[in-house]
Amino acid sequence: MSKDLDGATLDVVIPALNEEASLPLVLAALPRTLVRRVVVADNGSADGTARVAREGGAEVVAAARRGYGSACLAGLDHLRRTGAPDVVVFVDADFSDHPDELPRLIAPILAGEADLVIGSRVLGHREPGALLPQARAGNFVACWLIRLFYGHRFTDLGPFRAIRWEALERLEMADPNFGWTAEMQVKAVKRGLRSTEVPVSYRRRVGVSKITGTVSGTIHAGYKILWTVARHIRGPR
Repeated sequence: MSKDLDGATLDVVIPALNEEASLPLVLAALPRTLVRRVVVADNGSADGTARVAREGGAEVVAAARRGYGSACLAGLDHLRRTGAPDVVVFVDADFSDHPDELPRLIAPILAGEADLVIGSRVLGHREPGALLPQARAGNFVACWLIRLFYGHRFTDLGPFRAIRWEALERLEMADPNFGWTAEMQVKAVKRGLRSTEVPVSYRRRVGVSKITGTVSGTIHAGYKILWTVARHIRGPR
């Protein structure tokens, strides 16, 4: 590793869209003694998402362009401008992930064993009905394609993930919506990052999913994820 991560700074980015009910639960569950800053990227919420984020001690940045990836990019840009951490963690705002498992997630990075860690819902414990059939199928196909074309075995495209800032900057992330997680994993393999997975728990989200909760969202997300995996096949490794 190019940087000693003993005493590393760690920031959390939470993309959020109309998550007033669930976001306080996420913020309360984060092990704040390990986290320097929490940035909530508000993706145009019409409810009190920004308000409850500030009340929970988070910094709020507006992500005007709709899209999961756009919100993540806005959060990262804010960190870049105000003081980047050594490690950044992404977690969803719907309380489907278990933020209290953050120490397990970052352990391989702090130990110097990985640059990118994916929290695998497939390897971990899932509450019945938490990971819908369409999500499981999409995960399986995308991970199978990554293994086929890029030679790395992932089990999940889970949103709960951690990455060294230095490594993240090398990826030049750009996807504005559903392809964000797949883009990160494919680019990590192609650019030689050390990627690993740890099992994480997963529960039914608070509210209705904006992706797998609708037929159109499922179709659009599935197409974009597979397209993202395929479009990076060409080009230098």
